[in-house]
Amino acid sequence: TYFQGKDALEPVYREELIRRLRKKSVTLMDVRPENEFAMGHIPGAINIPQKELQRRLRELPREQEVVAYCRGPSCVLSFEAIALLRKRGFTARRLADGLPEWRAAGMPVEI
Repeated sequence: TYFQGKDALEPVYREELIRRLRKKSVTLMDVRPENEFAMGHIPGAINIPQKELQRRLRELPREQEVVAYCRGPSCVLSFEAIALLRKRGFTARRLADGLPEWRAAGMPVEI
């Protein structure tokens, strides 16, 4: 299993993410490949593909929770990213859903 701790399996839901993005109290990370990110992503997200995460950890702030998302609720990329981040001492959770669900809810997408 990837997670430990009482909130480990509790994802961040859309409403909480929107509220925290407005307050700038969270770092949103899209772990999909660069070409997918370029075709559309959640506004404010930074793109660090899961396969590059290990070598790009220094780009993430340690003082802020990181929320990762990818292609949907069962996308393994975000689970793997969160596991790595936690192992390296970051506070990290995953978004409950992914970009397809974000779009389907009529939320803004940045290109």
